[in-house]
Amino acid sequence: PPQSPNHIIIEGDNLEALTALTYTHEGKIDVIYIDPPYNTGNKDFVYNDRFVDSEDDYRHSKWLSFMERRLRIAYRLLSDNGVVFISIDDNEQAQIKILCDEIFLNFNFIGQLILKTATDNNPSQINTEHEYMLCYAKNKSLQTNWQRQSQAAKLLIAVGKDILKKDKSIEEKQKELRKWIKENKSLLPQVSHYNKIDEKGVYSSSSNSSNPHPGGYTYDIIHPITQLACPKPANGWRWPQATFLAYESDGQVEWGKDHTTQPHIKKRIETSMEYLRSLIYEDNRSTTKALMDIFDGKKVFDNPKPNNIIARIIDFTSSFNSTILDFFAGSGTTLHATMQLNAEDGGHRQCILVTNNENGICENVTYERNKRVIQGYTTPKGDKVPGLTANTLRYYKTDFISRDRTQRNMHALVEAATDMLCIKEDLYEEQTHFGQYKTHPKVLRYFAQGNKRMLVLYRDEYTEEVAAEIERIHLPQGEKIKVYIFSPDRYAYDDMFQDVAEKVTLVALPAAIYDAYKKVLPKRREKLLELQTDHNKANEEGGEQ
Repeated sequence: PPQSPNHIIIEGDNLEALTALTYTHEGKIDVIYIDPPYNTGNKDFVYNDRFVDSEDDYRHSKWLSFMERRLRIAYRLLSDNGVVFISIDDNEQAQIKILCDEIFLNFNFIGQLILKTATDNNPSQINTEHEYMLCYAKNKSLQTNWQRQSQAAKLLIAVGKDILKKDKSIEEKQKELRKWIKENKSLLPQVSHYNKIDEKGVYSSSSNSSNPHPGGYTYDIIHPITQLACPKPANGWRWPQATFLAYESDGQVEWGKDHTTQPHIKKRIETSMEYLRSLIYEDNRSTTKALMDIFDGKKVFDNPKPNNIIARIIDFTSSFNSTILDFFAGSGTTLHATMQLNAEDGGHRQCILVTNNENGICENVTYERNKRVIQGYTTPKGDKVPGLTANTLRYYKTDFISRDRTQRNMHALVEAATDMLCIKEDLYEEQTHFGQYKTHPKVLRYFAQGNKRMLVLYRDEYTEEVAAEIERIHLPQGEKIKVYIFSPDRYAYDDMFQDVAEKVTLVALPAAIYDAYKKVLPKRREKLLELQTDHNKANEEGGEQ
């Protein structure tokens, strides 16, 4: 659908893809989640086209070198209030923590989640039952409180409102609510204690109305409620008299059966907020089964990440229009979780996945999984799962073009970069005409949708005609055409567009792309060294003296 978020899968080496994304998305990624190779020594990590095994004396250094280049680019891609989550286990947890402290700076460390996923029944050692997920912010001082009203809480509020409408006593309504919670226990993690209802809605009895335990609140630091008929608790009163009476006048106190029972302050589900907690449990067997259900019962990927956990961290750290990136995409869980979350809360989050196609994983697993999720599928048991159809999925591949700035290479880069420009502008609707001119893939391409317009001019000799056509075109007030124009240098033909300057934004290509790449690519060796080598070779072969 036209208004659907455009999700992107990029097949290729993630370093190459990240380099391209520095041009399209620098400072625009809100959440990065990655699940890199854990470097276990069991053929899970390739460095310079060779597996690194557990006996390699430099395996930690090689892994860190591999990760450093990618994480430094990831830092550039993050928006000012962006965050990154990195899954890891004990093989490299200590090393990557130090590396991230250097790249993201140690004071931007948000915390470390511990995920209990399985039991390692190995009698020769301490059983390892967990992995880690490190979290860093681009700028921790810009982070808002990460707390959300959970989907379960929202559901319970809606059910409570429906029950309130019924013509029954409070006791009958409470009984009906308890029954509904019991029947829907799987939908209500951590909120099943909200089994009471009154005229204002669902609530629980807060245990914070007093603190009678040793070492708790004492008379010295808590104002007493001066009720002579009631003896003061050993550790003092929890609420000042004025505060307690304010709760009472608002109907927020749940009194006991008689004077011997302790009253409680009602805790409203509407104000209950969920935090991202450091300890998370997820049975990964159910995650593997869920992925198998998508693929007709076939096991296509080992140990996929849990949808619910990835959706949860995205929910806590993103807004409805955030951009999410995963450049170790694996089976594509991050995109699946993003689409799932959008369907639940009406968001318009966009997700970008990057993975290579080793053993056909990108085409046959990452892409195929999410295509089926969008279109809908039938499980091996015959259950039909409706598709998340309000999504668009686009597939791209990286390619190599020489950095030598010859006319041929520069033209090839601009032509090959058109898809990249579409990603940058989030604009994909190509038009067959621009004004009176028919578009041509080697001369002129024009994209337009809604109030966004982009024109790519590959042949600079047609600049004058294009400028004249723009002058004839009527644009709504304040709208402009983004004009990407081939130029052998940084000259964007500003003088030729002078009469329509208010209608255009000019960008000279490929200079703009080279500038972005220069920030992240290693410096090239001096040409002089290459020429000297060739000269020496000629001498050795009896060439010119």
